[in-house]
Amino acid sequence: MLLLLLLITAARSSFADHYYVPSGSMENTLFAGDRVVVDKTAYGWRIPYTRIDLVEGARPQAGEVAVFDSPADGVLLIKRIVATGGQVVSLRDGHLYVDGVALAAVGVKSREIFGEHVAELNLADGGGPLIDRLVVPQGKLLAIGDHRGNSLDARYWGLIDERELYGRAVAVYFRKGDGFVWKPL
Repeated sequence: MLLLLLLITAARSSFADHYYVPSGSMENTLFAGDRVVVDKTAYGWRIPYTRIDLVEGARPQAGEVAVFDSPADGVLLIKRIVATGGQVVSLRDGHLYVDGVALAAVGVKSREIFGEHVAELNLADGGGPLIDRLVVPQGKLLAIGDHRGNSLDARYWGLIDERELYGRAVAVYFRKGDGFVWKPL
């Protein structure tokens, strides 16, 4: 029985896990109370309970929703990666411009397109602090919430290192009020 518990714990810390969304900082993509499946192998396989990589994974991509520790206080966070190393980012009135290109969907100001990833923004509280032509260094990431006026994110605590990511959020599997769902992210 003890061996089984150890195997389950090791698998959960190395392969897949779930995350409980504690706040509305990612509205309208994620809501407080959502439960999300996290792929812990997306950015590499690590020895359980360490940051030692066994197998290198994919590089994080702009638009992905990722889980990582806050650089400010170590609390586990879930935010959208909006820019990666080498990109130049501006944020005005809650709208992103990456390498000089607006990410807003044509005709839908509350939606941004990151290739195959779509962010459903909440701008009800404004756009939050602006970013003016920030150059993201190689190996670093800019992570901010989709509720731009109500998200404690990189605009307050700075960039994160790619190696700090625990995993990529794959889908919402439970939403308060709706029950079990499967909403890919």
